[in-house]
Amino acid sequence: MAEQAQLDHTVINVRFDMDRAQGLFADLGFFLTDRGYHSLGSINHLMMLGTDYLELIGLPPGMENPRADVAEAPLGINGLVFKTADVDETFAHLQTLDMAGDPPKAFTRPVKLADGEADAAFRTVAVRPGIFPGGRVYYCEHGTPELVWRPEWQSHGNGAQAIAEFVVASTDHEQEAEKFARLLHSKVDGAGDSLGVAYKGGHISVMTPAAYGARYGALASPMAGRSSFFGALVFRTDSLDKIRGVVAGMANPVPMLDEADRVVVRQPAFDSVLEFIV
Repeated sequence: MAEQAQLDHTVINVRFDMDRAQGLFADLGFFLTDRGYHSLGSINHLMMLGTDYLELIGLPPGMENPRADVAEAPLGINGLVFKTADVDETFAHLQTLDMAGDPPKAFTRPVKLADGEADAAFRTVAVRPGIFPGGRVYYCEHGTPELVWRPEWQSHGNGAQAIAEFVVASTDHEQEAEKFARLLHSKVDGAGDSLGVAYKGGHISVMTPAAYGARYGALASPMAGRSSFFGALVFRTDSLDKIRGVVAGMANPVPMLDEADRVVVRQPAFDSVLEFIV
């Protein structure tokens, strides 16, 4: 069996509202990297964790011919990205599964360091749109990982250390879980309304809309006529008291569900549910 997949990063789409998103996610206790400018035209900020990260992706206001996969996608969690050491090999795997979209693409972005500037290089390949209707699923090959994972960027006021779980709400959760399992050389675990697909260091939970609503209650994002959507990110933290303290200190606190073994917050401006566990 092929090696188990490993998460690279997740993506929240903020479209043309990056300035606002930058402030709101900093308010949630994340340390954000400096704004990045991709050679493809998009802009980003990263929240670096141990081996994965959360990315805010957006576009400069007034941009001509913006990236359609960003400009036309809904706000909120819309990207699930796995690591690959060879995007060409991954593209061949996607072709075998009849999930392939466009061929791999390469791009760069400048990175400011204490001793100057360098170009971070990436190659990506995506699953064809529509296979996973909740958002974009793709793979990233890092040509310069030393310019992405840096200790000075990996400490967060909310204690976040890793993305342990990616939650999907789907009206056809069994079929969607099976597709994730085939894609990731994994298998479907569990039964009933919530199914799991493991990746190295974490798992995807694919659940019915009812199960998703029961898990997050008033903080759940609405289905809003969608057949599937990326419903939450689950962060492993070194202390739940850190996120509790962050929210308590906010001038405009976000909605929060505070329980003994988890804290859930919702950033309503960008339709993002974030769950913290230890």
